[in-house]
Amino acid sequence: MTPERAERIIGILRDSFIPIVEAGLKYTIPLSLIAFVLGLCLAFLTAFARLSQVGPLSLLAALYVWIFRGTPLLVQLFILFFGLPSLGITLDPFPAAVIGFTLNKGAYSSEIIRAAILSIPKGQREAAYSLGMTKWQAMRRIILPQAVRVSIPPLGNSFISLVKDTSLAATITVAELFQKGQQIAAFTYEPLWLYIEVACVYLIFSTVLSYLQSRLERKYERGVAV
Repeated sequence: MTPERAERIIGILRDSFIPIVEAGLKYTIPLSLIAFVLGLCLAFLTAFARLSQVGPLSLLAALYVWIFRGTPLLVQLFILFFGLPSLGITLDPFPAAVIGFTLNKGAYSSEIIRAAILSIPKGQREAAYSLGMTKWQAMRRIILPQAVRVSIPPLGNSFISLVKDTSLAATITVAELFQKGQQIAAFTYEPLWLYIEVACVYLIFSTVLSYLQSRLERKYERGVAV
C-alpha cells in the first residue's frame, strides 16, 4: 500500500466515523430498545400463556414460538416489508423492522422467561399457597422476583445480540449503522476498510452494553445498587 493510498483510507475512515456512529445512535440503538421492550412484554404474555392451564391459549403461544424460532429473521423481515404490500398492507421501513424484531425476540425471550419461572422450586409455590396467597400473589411476590434475577444474563445477551441483528434492517432500507457504512463504501470504493470500521463500531456498542449488563447482574446478585 502506497503512502498516498494509506493517507486516503485514513481520511475516509476519519470522516466516516461520526456519520456511522450517528446512524447507530439515531436508528440502531432506538430500534433495538423499542423492539426489546415490546418483545419483552410479548415474551411475558407468551410465557404465561404457555404455562397456563388453558389448552387453546397454551397451544397458540407454542405455535407462535415454533413459527418465529423456526424461521430466519431475515425472511420474517422480508415478509413484513416486501410481502404484505401484495395484500394491500404497506409498512414503512422502521415500523416494519420494529414489528419484525419484536415478534422474533418475543418468541426467543419467552422461552428464557418460561425456563426461569420453571427453575424456581415448586416448594416455594406450595409454601406461598399455605400462607394464603393466591396464584397471582405467589407469582408476583415469590416467583417473579427470583425468575427475573435468573433471566437477566440470558436476556442481556439477547439484547446485545439484537443490537447486532439490527444490521439486517439495512435489507429493508432502514438507514441504520450498517446501511450507512454500505452507502459510504459505495461512494468511496473502499468496502473492506469501511466494513471493518462498521464492525469496530458494533464492537464498541457491544462492549458498553456488556459492561452495563455485568453491573446489572452484580446489582441483583448483591441486592444493592452498584
